Amino acid sequence: MNYIKGKIRATIFKNENGFFVGTFRVKETNDNYMKEFLNKTITITGTVLDPNEEETYILNGEYIKHERFGFQYKIISYEKEKPTGSDAVIEFLASPLIKGCGEKTARKIVETLGEQAISLIKENKNNLFLVPDMTENRANNIYASLLAHSSSDDLIIELKKFGFSVGEATKILKKYKEKTGEFLHTNLYYFKKIIDFNKLDAIYMAHFDKEDEIRKKECILESMKRISDTAGDIYYEKEEIYTALKTYFKIIIEEAEFVELLKKLTSLNLIKCVDKKYYLIENYLREHDIAKNLEKIGNLPKKEMIEFESSIKSLEDNLKVSYNIDQKKAIKNALENRISIISGGPGTGKTTIINAITKLYIEMHKLSPIDCITNIALLAPTGRASKKLAESTHLPAMTIHRYLKWNKDTNDFAINEYNKNHHKLIIVDEVSMIDTFLFDSLLKGLDTGIQLVLVGDTFQLPSVGAGLILNDLVESHLFSFNPLEHIYRQSENSYIAYLAKEIKDHNLSETFTEKKDDYNFFMTDSKEITKVVKEICKRSIKKGLKVDDLQILAPMYKGENGIDNLNLALQELFNPKKDNLKEVNFGDIIFREKDKVLQLVNNPDCNVYNGDIGYIEKIETRYNPRKKEIVIIDFDGNYVEYQKEDLYMIKHAYAITIHKSQGSEFPHVIMPISKNYYKMLYNKLIYTGVSRAKKSLVIVGEKNSFLMAMNNDYSSNRKTTLKEVLLHNL
Repeated sequence: MNYIKGKIRATIFKNENGFFVGTFRVKETNDNYMKEFLNKTITITGTVLDPNEEETYILNGEYIKHERFGFQYKIISYEKEKPTGSDAVIEFLASPLIKGCGEKTARKIVETLGEQAISLIKENKNNLFLVPDMTENRANNIYASLLAHSSSDDLIIELKKFGFSVGEATKILKKYKEKTGEFLHTNLYYFKKIIDFNKLDAIYMAHFDKEDEIRKKECILESMKRISDTAGDIYYEKEEIYTALKTYFKIIIEEAEFVELLKKLTSLNLIKCVDKKYYLIENYLREHDIAKNLEKIGNLPKKEMIEFESSIKSLEDNLKVSYNIDQKKAIKNALENRISIISGGPGTGKTTIINAITKLYIEMHKLSPIDCITNIALLAPTGRASKKLAESTHLPAMTIHRYLKWNKDTNDFAINEYNKNHHKLIIVDEVSMIDTFLFDSLLKGLDTGIQLVLVGDTFQLPSVGAGLILNDLVESHLFSFNPLEHIYRQSENSYIAYLAKEIKDHNLSETFTEKKDDYNFFMTDSKEITKVVKEICKRSIKKGLKVDDLQILAPMYKGENGIDNLNLALQELFNPKKDNLKEVNFGDIIFREKDKVLQLVNNPDCNVYNGDIGYIEKIETRYNPRKKEIVIIDFDGNYVEYQKEDLYMIKHAYAITIHKSQGSEFPHVIMPISKNYYKMLYNKLIYTGVSRAKKSLVIVGEKNSFLMAMNNDYSSNRKTTLKEVLLHNL
């Protein structure tokens, strides 16, 4: 069968199903047609699981011309070249760890000195001069690099032989140091904190018995973790763990053996079983740590505000506002209690209350501007939510991840129980988005002598991660809870906030399709939705609105009215192709200068977070030393650079998912509703979408689909026990 052999140079596109588009350097082939591409880079496309630029691949397929993307090598099948001893040494010498030694030089060294090349060079640098064309400068660099890595090079080569890339091997050594060799030969699943579990599992099965107990236990733990990732559960029932094990890893065992493995994992303190509820030990401990830390905070004496009425009256006069009874109660409770919760839907004044709390706290404690920074921390789960906090209070605000100094490589926080922050007033907004892991981490990083104000909306979508923090805290009835019900009209004929409440109460008014000052419902057939959305955007542009003023929110990516298709249509409208706008292709997506884009992953190093929206400022080509396309994105004055292979981190943002919109507000929202979205049409989802609109909301689609969504209470009932733990502890 015809093949090409070589290495992946760059990733252009990949998805969760393994579809891959990238560039490939051809080193060897038996296909006469492909021989003209030897030592050249071509585009490849097809299924490649876990593509790795440091591996050598043998691809079977054919070179075709795609009508849109030109010539590509279409992969029919592939395999990774199994490293021999000499291959692993070549890979190590050619890696970025060894200065001055590319692949050609590495091959010459191994051809000359054999598999013992590294030992021979370290014994005597002059052995390098036996290699053809070796220069003194290059020999010095290679020798110095090998000495710098003398304690780890054998382990890197051994890890490479197992199937890890040099980059992965270096990462493993950096974290596990002298324990690396022991873990590699006893239980390489120890590396799962930094290496993808699927890859570890594949490597394990290649070197050990796939039916052995170590693998079965590790796959049980991973199955439990995946249930939490998909369903948000903190604990699991025995039957669902068994089903997940079979589904994810095709492991089928007798019930007696499965129960015995659960007992062994329990005795190893890796899982906990209480009343037939099975927990990963970390999830169990997080709930208990949250309860203990809240107890420590809550046990401190309250701070009574004797002159509250005069202070609030003075603030009302200064700000020219008038707080209702519920708002005043929420403000007073926040300033007096150690822990307080404020919850309300859109239009109930949560932001106004946060502003009042900070201003009265500053006045009470006579804080200078510098004191404010050292005493008050305003936090939110997303960048846009923290920006909204900063704008409303005129005080610094940040994401929780940034506040805790998150390390994305290890998923650890530099601010923790051993290195706490010392702010006195902590206000956290959008708490419904916070999962158990993040809330536990936040409490561990705070002093106990604080006042903690938690603000959110108990009816919004739950966190992406496991847990149901806000609801569990409220339902425990242990903390000062201040629900806000009164809605402040923007005009006599405004409707957005009322619509949200009607959805929440399952009680739509008969006039919900009628036009209001801030609301319109365009009833149209599913097939016409994208066309109508585009037409509404055209009219909005004519009225003077800009792309930043408008946000289309939809439930899902795929389908004729999915976000992917909407973004294609809207890019053509808002940012059409022009000669003066540079472009870059990433798979079948075209990114263009001035495009509106959404960040999909947290990147604290660049101060950009999942859900942040920015604009492509510039696309440029650099030579460093190879040709590289760089995309520069402006996130509200924060300019972040992306290489082409990093573009999986962004998507077009003319239309985004309702999930991604959480923590944000947009002046004008357009929300398509179609039977095509049936899997995602449920009450909390459309409530969250409606509540994102600040000035106007347009719903486009089918009346019956909207009614179906309003009446559908499907929203995974997460299995958590924080409420019970709180009641037991406090």
